[in-house]
Amino acid sequence: MNRDFLFKVIRFLFVILVAILSVFLLIYLSKLTAPFIIGALLALIINPLVDFLQIKTKMSRGLSVFSSIVIILGVISTMITLLVNEIISGFTYLSNVVPEKFNQFTIFIENFYSTKIIPIYNNLLIMFEDLDQDQRSTILDSLQILGSNITNAFSSLTQSTANILYTMILKLPNMATLLIISLLATFFISKDWYRLVKKIHYLVPEKVHNKIDQVHLSLQKALLGFLKAEFKLTFITACIVLVGLLILRVEHALTIALIIWIVDFIPYIGAILIFLPWIIYNFTTGDFTLGIGLSILYGLIVAQRQFIKPKILSSSIGISPLATLFTMFVGFKLIGVIGIVIGPLTYIFIRTLHETGIFKAIWQFIITPSKKDSIITKNKN
Repeated sequence: MNRDFLFKVIRFLFVILVAILSVFLLIYLSKLTAPFIIGALLALIINPLVDFLQIKTKMSRGLSVFSSIVIILGVISTMITLLVNEIISGFTYLSNVVPEKFNQFTIFIENFYSTKIIPIYNNLLIMFEDLDQDQRSTILDSLQILGSNITNAFSSLTQSTANILYTMILKLPNMATLLIISLLATFFISKDWYRLVKKIHYLVPEKVHNKIDQVHLSLQKALLGFLKAEFKLTFITACIVLVGLLILRVEHALTIALIIWIVDFIPYIGAILIFLPWIIYNFTTGDFTLGIGLSILYGLIVAQRQFIKPKILSSSIGISPLATLFTMFVGFKLIGVIGIVIGPLTYIFIRTLHETGIFKAIWQFIITPSKKDSIITKNKN
């Protein structure tokens, strides 16, 4: 009995060790083979288009893959060109308007300084002169420390920003190399797609292959569903922004809505990067009507995302709204903003392993003794 229990413990520890080593191995290999992983994912995405072109036009597989890549790159380039043209048009408008607004803001700051700051400064100066020498020294030392802290914080922020920009510039050649190799890998993987799939089917046992297929289909559905949900959410946000800006009679509303749509793909803090400085500027310059309107518009955006995001995610990736909300919250608490994305996907992955019987198979491996273990236990008894 003790020996049987010992074998179960050993198997359990063996499973844990294999799982940990597999995670570290996958992380290490993903760093070495990143372009090929990206290429495989892109090949999987474009495979339906490649099959369609190959069947309908009777082209060879290689030419169909090349044509698909050219078509997709052409569509993306066209969209980027149209977006850049619209953004340039918007920035041209802003270049004409911003100087005037900046002058108004400067006048407002000067008036605020002369009417509010200077009287407060004079009152503080009078109060300071009434203090004794020790109190003056304490205040001066505190102000000096505060000034040093502000200066150090600003210097650190500036240096960090410069370091980030410098690092990004240094990584541009690597990113270009990664892009080129990924496109080449996409071409060759997609060209030999069915041959590679057939070879994998031959190497992997059928029982294991069926489990892998089930996990792959579930994860593919979850990932595509998540991307679809994010697209829906950001598109709804862009439409609300566009309608709101048109109601507020803001010029170049389409350009601003497109910019907010792009920025809104940043999890958790997307639209606020545009709205917060804009709202503060309008209130400080005295344009309270637009400031209040933008505040209400941003409130509507936040409200609609909070109400419909769990519902859209649940319908897209196949889990209940409560489970979606719970996993998003747990992920956010554990690893921060990125956990809002990782949480539901991790839940889908674990649920898929359970539904496909992988956890059950592992548990059976742990509790069921092998023939060799049975013989050893029997001889021992």
